[in-house]
Amino acid sequence: MSSIHAIEAQNRTANGTGGARATRREGLVPGVVYGNKQENQYISIDPRSISKELYKPGFFSRLFALVVDGKTQHVLAKDIQLHPVTDAPMHIDFLRVAKDAKIHVNIPVHVINDDKAPGVKKGGIVNIVHHTLEVICPADSIPSEITVDLAGLEAGHAVHLTDIKLPKGVSAAHPDRDNTLVSIVAPGGGVKEEAEESAE
Repeated sequence: MSSIHAIEAQNRTANGTGGARATRREGLVPGVVYGNKQENQYISIDPRSISKELYKPGFFSRLFALVVDGKTQHVLAKDIQLHPVTDAPMHIDFLRVAKDAKIHVNIPVHVINDDKAPGVKKGGIVNIVHHTLEVICPADSIPSEITVDLAGLEAGHAVHLTDIKLPKGVSAAHPDRDNTLVSIVAPGGGVKEEAEESAE
């Protein structure tokens, strides 16, 4: 499960476009915290605190402890605006969540043992069809990744949602869709079809 990292912030009284610009002029990133049946809270954050976490895997699927003027609340990052040239954070939205709440999050798919897959050894290419999987889980038990093991997989075959075991307490958000997560594409063709095409 993902560990909970703390992000320090301060309350800001000026909101709206003018308030956001004033915050950026001070060298800080404006943000808003909403949700959990509470009023919106407008904050400012040191951009280094955001950048430190932004480029780690699963930024939008990790629970953060947001400390605003000494008071802690648990949040998920929901949206971030970056500068079109420098990629510096310009604004960030956080969703406030209760630690025991069940939430929908997109978790990164992580492939292991691809070097042990017979299909790869024969020249097949690993094709990650879905880089994330939407799941439902407790807010304080968000998995850092969904592991897909390719050991034993032949070329032309695939791993579907029903083929993997999800962590305890985690369920697929759309169990009715048996999506292909990862496949091994054969050197000269695609994934094996469930039925042969009829002969002409």
